[in-house]
Amino acid sequence: MVIYYGRDIGISEAITQIKKAESDADSLVEQSTVDAKAMIDDATLKANEMVETAKNEASEEAQSTVFNAEENAKKEAETISSQAEKDVANIKNAARKNIDEAASIIVKNIL
Repeated sequence: MVIYYGRDIGISEAITQIKKAESDADSLVEQSTVDAKAMIDDATLKANEMVETAKNEASEEAQSTVFNAEENAKKEAETISSQAEKDVANIKNAARKNIDEAASIIVKNIL
């Protein structure tokens, strides 16, 4: 007689139960391998999706940054151009005022 899990059983029954336990263990290992592969495949798929999403978001953010920089540059160029036009007008006005005085000096020096 053989004592198996506290029970008194025959050798034939013990061998049968051992073979069943081995078979169950093999099945468990196979199922665990299948489950692990499925989990790895799922994790890989999710990681690839996350990478793609991150790339898209980065691309959109870069485009937005470039657009904003271009808009700011346009505004700054307009401001500079406007100020330059004002400065040119002021210089012309100052020069016009001096033309009369310069002409008067020239006339006095000639006469």
